[in-house]
Amino acid sequence: MPVASDPIAIQPVGPFRASITPPGSKSLTNRALLLAALAEGRSTLGGVLFSDDTRIMLDALAKLGFALDIDEAGCTVAVAGRGGDIPARSADLHLGNAGTAYRFLTAACCLGAPAPASVYTLDGVPRMRQRPIGQLVDALRDLKADIEYLGDEGFPPLRVRAAGLAGGRLHMPPTLSSQYISALLQVGPCCREALTIHCDGPVTSRPYVEMTLGMMHHFGAVFAVNGPFTAIRVEPTGYTACDHAIEPDASNASYFLAAAAAVPGAKCTVHGLGFKSLQGDAWFADYVLEKMGAAVIYEPDAITVMAPPEGERLKGIDIDLNPMPDMAQTLACVALFAAGDTVIRNVGNLRVKETDRLAALQTELTKLGAKVRIEGDDLFITPPNGNRITPAAIDTYDDHRMAMSFAVVGLAAPAPGITINDPACVNKTFPEFFSYLHRLRAEQNSRG
Repeated sequence: MPVASDPIAIQPVGPFRASITPPGSKSLTNRALLLAALAEGRSTLGGVLFSDDTRIMLDALAKLGFALDIDEAGCTVAVAGRGGDIPARSADLHLGNAGTAYRFLTAACCLGAPAPASVYTLDGVPRMRQRPIGQLVDALRDLKADIEYLGDEGFPPLRVRAAGLAGGRLHMPPTLSSQYISALLQVGPCCREALTIHCDGPVTSRPYVEMTLGMMHHFGAVFAVNGPFTAIRVEPTGYTACDHAIEPDASNASYFLAAAAAVPGAKCTVHGLGFKSLQGDAWFADYVLEKMGAAVIYEPDAITVMAPPEGERLKGIDIDLNPMPDMAQTLACVALFAAGDTVIRNVGNLRVKETDRLAALQTELTKLGAKVRIEGDDLFITPPNGNRITPAAIDTYDDHRMAMSFAVVGLAAPAPGITINDPACVNKTFPEFFSYLHRLRAEQNSRG
């Protein structure tokens, strides 16, 4: 187990006017790295995020035999794609707690050549061994993959004996994670026949699946989606190498936009994101914060959020957050500063993230004086009386989003007293998070 980092005390911030450009998207970086590896030819990716999760993907691709030219200072990676082939005929991949890398590489390893036999093992930290993988494995087995559980049925670790993927028709029930569908879609162009996925019910976190399709389009994939998003057909045309600039991370941008909504008199503009973004979480400001009473401006490549006018407060909302579950913790923390209750619905998949995020939110919000209950897949939050935040040390459960979300509470709280335990867990997706947070303090007297 890694040694926990020293706690950080978050001091309240006054009205600020900030403009920031967060580092590249983790979700887009890991998709782009994999698609570049599966493409025919050399791709150069710009704006690459270097964090724990993306380093895990880079390390895994190197172990699988792909040639990578990494320029960390320039945030670029050049990938020599192999046209759907996996160069190494065997590899042991340790994927930490990186769910994206684990799900995507489970599918990709099935593409390895059958002769000589290609065998890959995929494992992770103890928490990864608690995160379900059975729905993805069942679907890959339907495509003629040979996958063996090395521990408990339905959970990592896995052994893949690769022989390529046949393609064909899949019927997918509602899944615990959109990453299962994204993993299948990304290997679709490399199957022997067309792959058609029939979704027998609502698609979990559908914006992430749409993001996957957007990235596949950049790399030349040919696919068709029916109107109600119940069937997706991917043609076996392979991928073509391309150069691609990765957008800033919309999920990580949410914390700064949330702070602007919660701190009276504040304003924040995030550059590099806007209504042209591939990321569904880029709509957090419109879908959530504006409904709570913040002022929001969308441009093609920028989002601005301003706190409610002087004398007005945010208000609690009742919202289905299944399309953007990674925003549930951000909303839950902003809800502490709202007038009235907030209900976050249809987020049961939070239980199988880096930690059980529903249980973690209930525990930590209660420390701060909120009344919190969980009913099925819904989270009910009553803010503290008068929004008086009880000082507390926030446990983060080795979950980057717990640390970043509750840092917003510390910024917006009327008095000091919020401490973030093990803050280094943000390295999973945003190693420079607390440096960016410091910029808000530097801008608090700016009225530009």
